[in-house]
Amino acid sequence: MKYVAPSWLPGGQLQTIWPALFSRRTNGPAPAYQRERWTTPDQDFIDVDFVLQQGPLAQSSEQPLLVVFHGLEGSSRSHYCEALAEAALSQGWACAIPHFRGCSGEINWAPRAYHSGDYEEIAWILSRFRQQHTGPIIAVGVSLGGNALLRWAAEAGTAASCMVSAVAAVCSPLDLAAGGHAIGQGFNRLVYTRMFLQTMVPKALRKLEQHPGLFDRDALLAARDLYAFDNVFTAPLHGFKSTEDYWQRASSKPLLRQVRVPALVLNALNDPFVPAASLPAANEVGDWVTLCQPRHGGHVGFAQGPWPGHVKPMPDAVVRWLTDHVPQGGAQSRYG
Repeated sequence: MKYVAPSWLPGGQLQTIWPALFSRRTNGPAPAYQRERWTTPDQDFIDVDFVLQQGPLAQSSEQPLLVVFHGLEGSSRSHYCEALAEAALSQGWACAIPHFRGCSGEINWAPRAYHSGDYEEIAWILSRFRQQHTGPIIAVGVSLGGNALLRWAAEAGTAASCMVSAVAAVCSPLDLAAGGHAIGQGFNRLVYTRMFLQTMVPKALRKLEQHPGLFDRDALLAARDLYAFDNVFTAPLHGFKSTEDYWQRASSKPLLRQVRVPALVLNALNDPFVPAASLPAANEVGDWVTLCQPRHGGHVGFAQGPWPGHVKPMPDAVVRWLTDHVPQGGAQSRYG
């Protein structure tokens, strides 16, 4: 991806904040979604939004399907999800956006939520798509969703190609400790940490109402950064001993040599959340992984064009790369 930020949008912070709030996401109306609720193996639920323009998935089961995994506290209405959905439709693909638990507008039921290394959830979701979709499946994960997707690809090894033709991770914190410390300092702490905690803490308190005694309420209310929040909530609810244990075991960077399906890993070098020094070098990944590290873009920004700009460069570039790995010669997937 060759990307240069417009002159009116300097620096990683502005390239992160402005596109998310003000830049144009689609050429036309926002995508219309049709929602399905899926029951999980532990009798919880996730909500999956399908793009309506191409008709119900059952009526287009042989066309390529793009599955988009959103980031921390994201949803199908996040700017990057809407832009990726439009890019998929422009290729004649179907598109589906599964929500991590608690992110679809309704709190989930189980005594758990979601986390950056939730590869078992990714595996179940992709297997469900594979069961009902006969055409090629490609998957994109953004930020948290990208790290979880790469963790799944690494854990699955050669079996990943039975599920998907290719994957892409966009602006993902592949080293969670580096990303966690970065977001807990300076401007990041004042803006992004506060923004995330404003939604994460109320959700956690609702989870405590569902399951009294699940965690220490006073410790949660005292949390002022994601490190403390993860130590009280995310880590213990998902089988980790501590924040350090969670960040170490959930990071995808140490496992990128194990990936055996075509994988694009796209990170801007000026991403405020993901320090450039923490990104993998070519000698730290296997032959299946393509690294793309443009100098500009911020965190899932990549705005382009005259003010106020649009966010098409990233979705278009990712979809172009994925297109090269979609089976040709007919809609039927060789993996179906």
